[in-house]
Amino acid sequence: MILTNDTTRLALTAACFAAYGITCFLPWLRLRRKRAAAGVADPAGWIVAYASQTGNGEELAQQTAATLRLAGIGVRVMELGDVNAATLQGAERALFIASTYGEGDAPDGGAAFAGKLMTRSLPLAQLHYGVLALGDSSYAHFCGFGRALDRWLAAQGAQPLFPRVDVDRGATADLAPWRQHLSHLAGTSDAPDWEAPAFTPWRLAQRRVLNPGSAGAPVCHLELEPAAGPLPPWQSGDLVQVVPPRQPDQPREFSIASVPGDGRVHLLVRLHRHDDGSTGVASGWLCEEAEVGALVPLRLRQHRRFRLEGNASRPLILIGNGSGIAGLRGHLRARIAAGQERNWLLFGERQRAHDLHYGDELAAWQAQGMLERLDLAFSRDGAERLYVQDLLPPAAATLRAWIADGAAIYVCGSLEGMAGGVDRALRDLLGTATVDALAAEGRYRRDVY
Repeated sequence: MILTNDTTRLALTAACFAAYGITCFLPWLRLRRKRAAAGVADPAGWIVAYASQTGNGEELAQQTAATLRLAGIGVRVMELGDVNAATLQGAERALFIASTYGEGDAPDGGAAFAGKLMTRSLPLAQLHYGVLALGDSSYAHFCGFGRALDRWLAAQGAQPLFPRVDVDRGATADLAPWRQHLSHLAGTSDAPDWEAPAFTPWRLAQRRVLNPGSAGAPVCHLELEPAAGPLPPWQSGDLVQVVPPRQPDQPREFSIASVPGDGRVHLLVRLHRHDDGSTGVASGWLCEEAEVGALVPLRLRQHRRFRLEGNASRPLILIGNGSGIAGLRGHLRARIAAGQERNWLLFGERQRAHDLHYGDELAAWQAQGMLERLDLAFSRDGAERLYVQDLLPPAAATLRAWIADGAAIYVCGSLEGMAGGVDRALRDLLGTATVDALAAEGRYRRDVY
């Protein structure tokens, strides 16, 4: 009985929040619709700010903005890192889409906001807001950054339009309340289609183990092609999502290790084995269970934060470990096809004899003058453990010279250990202000997991 009463009270509280938001904003919406019908621009509009690591948050931000625009509402879509104190204090209405990175951290696109604004007090009594928190419940701090952002906004006096919406690994059912709140605020049930592109069948055309004899788990090079129709376009840095048959509601993402000119999507997948001997749902299927020739449900997904884009003609410093070389290989293949020779790869793995993935290819690029520098670290080959971040201090002078010459830094691989170690080394060698400036300029980009 106590549980039922508590549940009822929670439901009533949520309903009151929604009713409050609707009551406050329906008159405002009517005025905005009149302005829109008369051709008068909305002078204030809404801010839709997103902090996204792999692009999901940015896509949801664009979909959120599209729903509001149906009602003639002016919307500014901004990356959270571009939102400053003046922007917040000048806004009356804002919606935040906040991904969580690792164990409760802000993604790269929100790190500057978290460090500069969320560490201070900022009067925001004029602001009405909503938060969509994206996360993964397998982590202890599920939706940690979105929840921290929600608490900080409330502590500054900002008023929630509705309770925070938490989403576990992009689940459609978790997103439904957000869409409902938006429909109420926009005064429409004719919301745009939020469905992601459909999965289509791709044929597993090739699979080979790249590290036979390794002390680590097998790493498989996979090649896939559409079962029907032409090869769709993508850019280096983009991702694919595949659907394991045992968990069709939880697609897995992988970096693309090829470019369209290769004629196939290449993936690099490490077999994950649990303590009980069972294999990972996706990696076990792709590396062992699916036969060559089998059909794999797959879709491509843009990963804007890791594309080359404005860095395409800059010198490029690529840093990664393990299967993270997949995303770096995609960039190298794109750069070489474009005739860009100033490429520097720093890569770490276990043993040179077994774990130098794509070693012949890298050596050929060096011989052709397309890979200007190659630094390698193998943690099990010497008495001391040497990791990829340990390659940076001895190369400090070269690193500074490349950055002074306009180079961009791309990091791909494991979040735990490598990414943090590389970031600390870069800050030690270049200075925190320089690294932060590179990130703000889009010259320091990471795809880590």
